[in-house]
Amino acid sequence: MKLRRTAGILPLLSAAVLAVGLALGGCTNAPSERATRTTPSPSWEKGAGAPEAAAFMKIQIPEGATEVKGAVRVQPQEKVYLLSFVTSEQTAKTITEDLHPDYPLAVEGPSSSSLSGDGFKNLGLTPPQELKSVRTTSACPPCAGDSARRHIQGMEIHIGDVSVDRVRVYLAAY
Repeated sequence: MKLRRTAGILPLLSAAVLAVGLALGGCTNAPSERATRTTPSPSWEKGAGAPEAAAFMKIQIPEGATEVKGAVRVQPQEKVYLLSFVTSEQTAKTITEDLHPDYPLAVEGPSSSSLSGDGFKNLGLTPPQELKSVRTTSACPPCAGDSARRHIQGMEIHIGDVSVDRVRVYLAAY
């Protein structure tokens, strides 16, 4: 009989101890050296554009490319570099191959989990996730042994048609 009563009290005692611990922990003051975020997250790096994004990605913006845009989005744990431009289909293919993609460019359904998020909208562009028939792939430079880009953890590549032989290249890297 005593064993049954003890077995019934243990879960209640454990719950009470947990509740008291949470209550006390929630009432403590934050240490004074704790940093307070003063800028919204994510934010945009001032003065950073296409040249900075291209330099980070180790990509030469193609000669004759138009509508070149870029930005650097500052997030809590990393920066995301965005670069976009309009070029020929062949140039876009060459750039994609140079990035050693994980798989060939393919048309995929809409993706809400894109690395670029709404970043391209910030550049005044329709985000690639909102385009019909956009071709997409990704790249992991360290995984492919790309020594020139070993500092890049991951990349997204989107190619959207603009006209007969012109495409918009969207690149996002972190």
